[in-house]
Amino acid sequence: YYEPLCEYERKAKSFWLFSYLANGINPTDIAHLKYKNIEDNYITFHRSKTENATRSSPRPITFYITEDLLQIIDYWGNKDKSPNNYIFPILEHGISALRQVELIELFVQSINDWMLKIKTKLGIEKKVTTYVARHTFSTVLKRSGVSTEFIQESLGHTDIRTTENYLDSFEKDVKKEFAGKLTAFKQLPNLNSSVTV
Repeated sequence: YYEPLCEYERKAKSFWLFSYLANGINPTDIAHLKYKNIEDNYITFHRSKTENATRSSPRPITFYITEDLLQIIDYWGNKDKSPNNYIFPILEHGISALRQVELIELFVQSINDWMLKIKTKLGIEKKVTTYVARHTFSTVLKRSGVSTEFIQESLGHTDIRTTENYLDSFEKDVKKEFAGKLTAFKQLPNLNSSVTV
């Protein structure tokens, strides 16, 4: 519900939420999305990471364009909706692969820098990077009872062990947090010193 105070904050918040709401899509794939990827209220794409890999026929990733995602596309998207045009003005046609990498790095750095400012204002102690948006998508689904196989497909992982490792790193943090709750009573004031435990 944070209301951005400038366009930089608005952009960072928008693209962080876009990643979270769009199957945890990473910034590289956001940058490569084109209008031809949109069909019947869904976006379908191949991960840039696996598109050029030697693996045979990587699976496409599909996500539904919710009202929140549509608002982000309408606000930040290129107005020229030609099929081969990028949805967002992050990359330009005809640039080298090296320049693409540079522009995506600047995009990620900008989101992370401005999200750091937002989280500081709100007193949030946890990280809120683009990487965390992807993890948050998968963790929220897992805790909601969604199968690991569905999350694997949504993230575009070819091996379920990758997804399990992905989820496990966050689950360990939760286990540590919950373990601390077991002894939270030690921090309460001792109201009756005659009672022993």
